[in-house]
Amino acid sequence: MLTIYGVYRSRASRNYWLAGELGLPFKSVPVIQARRLDDPNAADAPLNTISPAFLRINPGGLIPCIEDDGFVMNESLAINLYLARKHGGPLSAQTLMEEAEMLQWTMWAATEVEPHAVRIVLIHDARAAETDEGRQAIRLSTRALRKAFALLDARLAATGHVVGDRFTVADLNLAEVFRYAMTETELFEAAPNVKAWLAACQARPAFKAMFKTRLEEAE
Repeated sequence: MLTIYGVYRSRASRNYWLAGELGLPFKSVPVIQARRLDDPNAADAPLNTISPAFLRINPGGLIPCIEDDGFVMNESLAINLYLARKHGGPLSAQTLMEEAEMLQWTMWAATEVEPHAVRIVLIHDARAAETDEGRQAIRLSTRALRKAFALLDARLAATGHVVGDRFTVADLNLAEVFRYAMTETELFEAAPNVKAWLAACQARPAFKAMFKTRLEEAE
């Protein structure tokens, strides 16, 4: 049985979505980010990322984390690559070259896109988007993302997918990274293939089920 540690309002959403795509039965253990709690060390605090019980599972104190038949792993995007390869099917690589491309695009998204996109989310979450400092930071992050959007837009022009001619774990991983930038509509208007691709990814039943649970989860 696969166990996923982490709340839906975290990067664990990626793993919950993939589990849904693969039809995997799993146990969900909610582990909340310690930064969201006034006193994560309180006796009545919910299980969180600095709780001793969780640190025994993942000493790094990061969510998501999975335990799969005794194998413990963290890093959400890497977890998805592992699960897709283990369970096979159309979401996984069918050739060595596809596997290499899935790894390449996932690492690209994590290093070149996610830091800028997450910065935008954090500014909005802090309700700082209307301050001069916040607007300037969003402008800088948006500017940094233009090249990445243009690159992915060109990649999607042929088949509408990141790797091959079908929806794969690479699409899912990138869709969850690019989702962070959805408030900046001008980026998507300038990259129509990215806009259409993200809408198609988010129209999938497994995404809708995951996101419904995410919205129902306490903030």
